[in-house]
Amino acid sequence: MEPGEIRTHSGRGSRIVRVGTHALKPRSKSTLWQRLSQHRGPARTGGGNHRGSVFRQIVGTALIERDAHDCPSWDDGRSNAKRTVKDREQPLECDVSRVIREMPFLWLPVIDETGPRSLRGYIERNAIALLSNYEKTAIDPPSDSWLGRHCTREKVRESGLWNSNHVNEEYDPAFLVTLGSLVEKMREPP
Repeated sequence: MEPGEIRTHSGRGSRIVRVGTHALKPRSKSTLWQRLSQHRGPARTGGGNHRGSVFRQIVGTALIERDAHDCPSWDDGRSNAKRTVKDREQPLECDVSRVIREMPFLWLPVIDETGPRSLRGYIERNAIALLSNYEKTAIDPPSDSWLGRHCTREKVRESGLWNSNHVNEEYDPAFLVTLGSLVEKMREPP
C-alpha cells in the first residue's frame, strides 16, 4: 500500500499498489525479510541498490521524471556499476528508500515448491491481474498525485500498480477462494 492511495469503488481502506512474492527458506538463499530489506534499502546508509530490486528501479524512474533528478545511469540496464557511478546515484537511492519505507505491507505465508505451478506464483499472478487497471475501466484508480503516474514504464502508469508483469492478464475468479482459505489459515492458532 502507499500513503494517499485509497480504494474508491471496491470498498474502504488503502489501495494495493504492489504485489510480489518470495520463496521461503530452505529453497531460497534469502528470507522474505532480507528481500524486503533490499527493497527498502539499509537503514544505516539510507540508500540502497536499484540493480538488485526492480521495484526500486521503477520507483526511481518515477522520481527522476517527477523531480528532474539528473541520473543517466539509473535505467541503463547494467547489472553492475563502478563505485563512482554508485556514489552519484546515492541521493536518488536515498529518495527511493524514503518512498518505499513509507509503504505499509501485508504478507501471506504460502509454503510450496518454486516453479511454474507454485501456489505463490498463482496468487501473485491473479492478484496483480485482479488489481490492475491496465487497458480496463479503472475500479480503484490511482490518485492524481500517485508517484507511479511519472514512471517510465507504461504498464506501471496505466495499471496503477508498481508491477509490469501480469497487469494485462485476466484473473481466475477461483483464485479468490484459494486466497480466502489462505487468509483463514492465518487466523488459526499455531
